[in-house]
Amino acid sequence: MLLTRGEINMKDNDKINHELDDLPSGIALSWGLGKQPQRGPKRELSIDQIVDAAIEIADKEGLAALSMSRVASSLGFTAMSLYRYIPSKDDLLLLMQEKVSDIDYQTEQPKADWREEMRQYVRICMNVFQVHPWFGDIPITSVPLTPNQLKLVDMALRTTRNLPLSDYEKMSIVLLLSGYARWCGMIMKDMSMAIQAGKKPSAISGLDYSTALKKLVTQERYPDLYPVLMSGAYTEENEGENTIGNDFDFGLERILDGIEHYILSK
Repeated sequence: MLLTRGEINMKDNDKINHELDDLPSGIALSWGLGKQPQRGPKRELSIDQIVDAAIEIADKEGLAALSMSRVASSLGFTAMSLYRYIPSKDDLLLLMQEKVSDIDYQTEQPKADWREEMRQYVRICMNVFQVHPWFGDIPITSVPLTPNQLKLVDMALRTTRNLPLSDYEKMSIVLLLSGYARWCGMIMKDMSMAIQAGKKPSAISGLDYSTALKKLVTQERYPDLYPVLMSGAYTEENEGENTIGNDFDFGLERILDGIEHYILSK
């Protein structure tokens, strides 16, 4: 029995709808595919209100202070009211990440070369950890699957648009840049939080303990660390002698050098 074009399209649509129905609840909500609450007063809350309230709490007090009850209380509702919109705390965390990943970026930068575009991408990603310190405390459980997270992937891939690379090579470079941005962002976040808690920058760099370390660290026990420590480089003791500048920028430039070398060797 032959199917008509209309029947075939209907079957295709049913298959697509079924595949969309199989999406985890948090991811479905991020794409606007979640079902709206059917019970209770209409429009008493919205997903955006709940997510914004959760982000405000996490920004001020960290993820440890975040709970569905706490978010509900800040909005003047019960926790059960929230669950009608967002099924679980894990879904809420995913939507929080999604919300703060909504970053505007220039789609076309004709004068920027690929190295500068990659620098900009890494800086944008690092800034998220500075503005929202809790962002890196949420474990990575899959590749990006939500709209704004995918927009960041698209931004990263745009830096490779004119490079002679395969799709697999491009994605590996995106992973490399994203991983470096995440590591640097989390390190900088930790340092910023330590300073906010009252720790001196000189204590973080180890400068306050330089004299003591020079007595404790011996050449016999630490043969390679010893000369670096004695030179002052380990604790940034002699900043005027620093010829490489910012450690994070230096590391990024070496990554870009490696990518450039790889491209030229192809």
